[in-house]
Amino acid sequence: MKTFATGVAFFGVWLAVGSQAAAIGANRWPAGSESTTLPADLNPVIQEFCVTCHNDSTLLGNLSLETFDVALAHERAETAEKMIVKLRAGMMPPPDIDRPSADTLLTLVTTLESVVDQAAKADPNPGARRFQRVNRAEYEQVIKDLLALDIDASRWLPADTFLGNFNNMSAAQGLSTTLLEAYMRAASEVSRLAVGNPNALSRSAKYRNPIEVSQHAWDHIQGAPFGTRGGMVVTHDFPADGDYVFTIETLFGNGTSFTDVDISIDGEGVALLGLEHGGAKTVPIRTEPIFVRAGQRQVSAAFIRQIEGPYEDRLSPHDWSFVGGEDSQAWANYGITALPHLSDLMITGPARSVGLSETASRKKIFSCRPTSPSEERPCAETIIRRLAREAYRRPVAEEDLGGPMSFYDRGAEAEGFEVGVRTALQAILANPQFIFRLEEQPAGVRAGASYRLSDLDLATRLSLFLWAANPDDELLALAAEGRLSDSALLEQQVERMLEDPRSKSLATRFASQWLRLQDAEDNHPQPFLYPDFTGQLGDDLIRETQSFLDYLVREDRSLLELFNADYTFLNERVARHYGISGVSGEEFRKVDYPDDTRRGVLGHGSVLLLTSMSARTSPVLRGKWVMEVLMGSPPPPPPSDVPALEETEGTLEGRRLTTRQRLEIHRANPTCHACHRFMDPIGLALDNYDVTGRLRIRENGVPLDTRGTYYDGT
Repeated sequence: MKTFATGVAFFGVWLAVGSQAAAIGANRWPAGSESTTLPADLNPVIQEFCVTCHNDSTLLGNLSLETFDVALAHERAETAEKMIVKLRAGMMPPPDIDRPSADTLLTLVTTLESVVDQAAKADPNPGARRFQRVNRAEYEQVIKDLLALDIDASRWLPADTFLGNFNNMSAAQGLSTTLLEAYMRAASEVSRLAVGNPNALSRSAKYRNPIEVSQHAWDHIQGAPFGTRGGMVVTHDFPADGDYVFTIETLFGNGTSFTDVDISIDGEGVALLGLEHGGAKTVPIRTEPIFVRAGQRQVSAAFIRQIEGPYEDRLSPHDWSFVGGEDSQAWANYGITALPHLSDLMITGPARSVGLSETASRKKIFSCRPTSPSEERPCAETIIRRLAREAYRRPVAEEDLGGPMSFYDRGAEAEGFEVGVRTALQAILANPQFIFRLEEQPAGVRAGASYRLSDLDLATRLSLFLWAANPDDELLALAAEGRLSDSALLEQQVERMLEDPRSKSLATRFASQWLRLQDAEDNHPQPFLYPDFTGQLGDDLIRETQSFLDYLVREDRSLLELFNADYTFLNERVARHYGISGVSGEEFRKVDYPDDTRRGVLGHGSVLLLTSMSARTSPVLRGKWVMEVLMGSPPPPPPSDVPALEETEGTLEGRRLTTRQRLEIHRANPTCHACHRFMDPIGLALDNYDVTGRLRIRENGVPLDTRGTYYDGT
């Protein structure tokens, strides 16, 4: 990982110029070609070939170029950028109308780029940036670093709004009283979880297994003890030392047998429940009270594995055991003699609280302990000063401590030292300095003028981008000293941060949202058609792509490997799904493809899944995804009255039409053809992968034809 430009900016640069890079290869245009043509000489080209469609009357694409002047392209920079993208991709002028020569188009696009870039360099304008708050993912990571506490922010905070497929865009982050109340609620509960509550009342927390999680005889759930199958693993917060009762509900299959369920806490077995069952029914069963120490602990409830390999089944056993969820009979719809499934786990307590044991969170918070009443407030101030500094992402002044210390005083007076610290922590987590990423404008800067970010604000932007977390001590210290603005030192810090394991958030957050992997989580293939697709497999397909993207940045690999890499990252489950042998275990590792049937991200199951429907592949979605995400050249939106592809049904010689045949009928409509000629050839080239990313050679019994002609004639 040599530099910031070749590491992190790998992705940022691709977002900015990916369309140009991809199209240059397709159109054989050299990058950065020089031209002696004056900008004004190119205006007749626009008037002759562009204004025909893009004029004040027709406004095709909601764009008029009647008054566009190439020499003044920087004054309409947004329009000029749209023109550059379409020209570089070879999409404009449309291939089926009169076009100028390739040399003329190349001169036009390089001139537009030159005019816009020179103006931007002479007068940089980063634009306005409104306030920004920490979103769900950032909140979770910051709390983990600050308090050694794993939380699910969705318990309190509403879903983040996506803008341009990213959920951390300030322009999309609204503010309301309801949202502020959510952050206040989160501050209250998180502070109690971190410190603990020796007077906690008994309560029940219920965890439900998603329907897509398979619990077959051979399915081991990560985090459960070895030798078990199925079940679930959850992270539960035990507020105090005391007795807790664990209740499980199971869905049974059609056979009758005896099954043991192991209950473990942090990997140590605490109970073994015997279940005798027969027929499909739901049976709640609970343990005796079990003493558990306070803190955040991993609880697993899993069946003891009794056999290896397939179990008795009237049909061939599918990979997905098909848990019923709300419909307890759903899993048995195919005549399967199913094993029992764990559907719910409930934890109730404490029934008898006996105090608080030391936890990771308490160790993180209480860096000192008073030995006398006179030491309590100075110790509390030391703790609160450190927590405030880490939470506010900057050194704290005395006025920053006034509010939290006043809350400490009230809490300590009422219930003692620890409650005082907890109350002050709650005040810190509810403070706008923690919730919002506030950047202060230097004094004397006129409204709308550009200015340099302070080192502290730069540190915050850098850490939340690279780590999705607050700055660490080293970065914060350099920023406080005003040294981070030194370009050489800044580059050193970026390289250090990229080498830190926390930089994996570039793959799990930034790159994942760029590639829209969140859409893969929302697509659940129909079980009747894809009975081997499980929730575990879906998660692993996403992890494959994230591991691949993380490797590209961490090892400073070529951008082109995004498309042509002859390797990927697999565990046994994904390798078996792809038909690749020699991979065993749950851990992901770098694996070379055995043949040329897959290359780059376009061969990843996650991408193929997110660009499919639940029951069939979609060449349109796949082509559109490539154009929007990888080329940066989205096709025009379809007219509102265009029928869906599903309505283009029928048969040919007694066979159901293939997707390709239905597309040919669909785009026979001239209105449809205008867009589909761009998307369909790309998507059809990927149609030899099914919905789940498996290779296939036929559709509806007909051999697949994935050939096509790209819109530029290739």
